[in-house]
Amino acid sequence: MAQLRTSAGRACALLKAMANEDRLLLLCQLAEGERNVSELQQNTDIAQPTLSQQLGVLRDEGLVDTRRDGKYIYYRLAKDEVLAVMQALYASFCGSVPRASASSRQSRAK
Repeated sequence: MAQLRTSAGRACALLKAMANEDRLLLLCQLAEGERNVSELQQNTDIAQPTLSQQLGVLRDEGLVDTRRDGKYIYYRLAKDEVLAVMQALYASFCGSVPRASASSRQSRAK
């Protein structure tokens, strides 16, 4: 029972972090593969200050990882659990299931 309670706590933390429209839009984008901040802003129409704030929340909660390439910061899903939840949400609400690119999955494995 203790292990089940721990798992329930982790699931609640994940769902709480996802329970924001902007963060969910960002996670939807990242479920399709790694994106830089400019791509995320362009694809979601989230204003820069809000985008930065919500990406910070996702980073603090451990849902996304980052890497720097020159002047760009790229974001990707940090955990397979996040991708699994996003795939379930896509299937239920969007009609198709995203698949993270192989490079995105490999980056998470490191």
